[in-house]
Amino acid sequence: MTLSNGRHYLAIPGPSVMPDRVLQAMHRPAPNIYRGELVDMVATIVPDLKAVARTRHHVAMYICNGHGVWEAALMNTFSRGDKVLALCTGRFGTGWGQMAADLGIEVEWLDFGYQSDVDTARVAEVLAADTAHRIKGILTVQVDTSTSVKNDIPGLRACLDEAGHPALLLSDNIACLGCDEFQMDDWGVDVMITGSQKGLMTPPGMGFVYFNDRADAARGRADLVTPYWDWRPRVDPDYFYRYFCGTAPTHHLYGLRVALDMLVHEEGVEAAWRRHAVLAEAIWTALEVWGQAGPTRPNVTEREKRSNAVTLVNFGPGNGLRLRDWMEHNYGVTLGIPLEGMENPDDYLRIGHMGHVNGQMVMGVLAGLQAGMSALQIPHGPTGMEAAMKVIAEAA
Repeated sequence: MTLSNGRHYLAIPGPSVMPDRVLQAMHRPAPNIYRGELVDMVATIVPDLKAVARTRHHVAMYICNGHGVWEAALMNTFSRGDKVLALCTGRFGTGWGQMAADLGIEVEWLDFGYQSDVDTARVAEVLAADTAHRIKGILTVQVDTSTSVKNDIPGLRACLDEAGHPALLLSDNIACLGCDEFQMDDWGVDVMITGSQKGLMTPPGMGFVYFNDRADAARGRADLVTPYWDWRPRVDPDYFYRYFCGTAPTHHLYGLRVALDMLVHEEGVEAAWRRHAVLAEAIWTALEVWGQAGPTRPNVTEREKRSNAVTLVNFGPGNGLRLRDWMEHNYGVTLGIPLEGMENPDDYLRIGHMGHVNGQMVMGVLAGLQAGMSALQIPHGPTGMEAAMKVIAEAA
């Protein structure tokens, strides 16, 4: 006998839960890709994508995953031999920098480990020393999915402005757009990338590169750009087919239209930020109470440096693996594995709480974790669930 029979819950940090409405919108025959309803619909998607990012500038749509938009952003802004500063707070900050190096871009690394956010004072020192302005761009992640570290994007813009440095600021928001607050224009971000499969609640397969006019001026000088990754035809196409450099991702677009209806027009982006903040607080509160009488520890100590979309947790020696297995096989919930680079990976698991997620879903995961710790005899404070319930009750 197992209690896992029934509708399974995938609580990993992406792909996130797809709303039934999104899936239903995709379940339809293929449309005409040259004129008619699809063309008209895509014209409504673009302004709503901009609304989620809080920008008046440009967004290019690609058929790819997050690694694809990493490459698209780099190829439209830099040339071989250019230098970038890569800020690393986990696997994905490191990965973007490594991709830049593989493309022939010189990379200067600042690695802050797997539990700390970017130290803006160190960044300021590097920028001040770069009097020749060899650094052409800063690569960072707002949230590194592997560690759940959240970085101070406005603080990085302040570093550039105070140094009078012309480098572009590029932010990877794949993990957190629509979940953690992000203000592209007000925060002075030149290029931002994201994907369809997390806060945008659409299956994996679409990527987005947002860019302002400063970044587009760099595109005019970049020698890495290739026809497929070129963002200019994608934001100002002379006919629809060039939006996607070929056939459009038709069914993803139908799903995305419904997801944006839900996020932008029904709930509202700011309300979604608040919902994610409350649900994250409930999770963190339970973890902290469990840790009062056991080994449970969030990877990031300070709450303000944690993402509202994903939480990496250390449950003690070997207990992350034990709990993941117990939750999947006995309870019907799949939790995220730790990604490569973590020491003692069997100690950890990741909880995804992004996109189409609400109170009963989060409380169900927490109840399962507390039951699993009891079943596996992992020491823990016994009132974690009650503490999380209080957070939900007060917010509601």
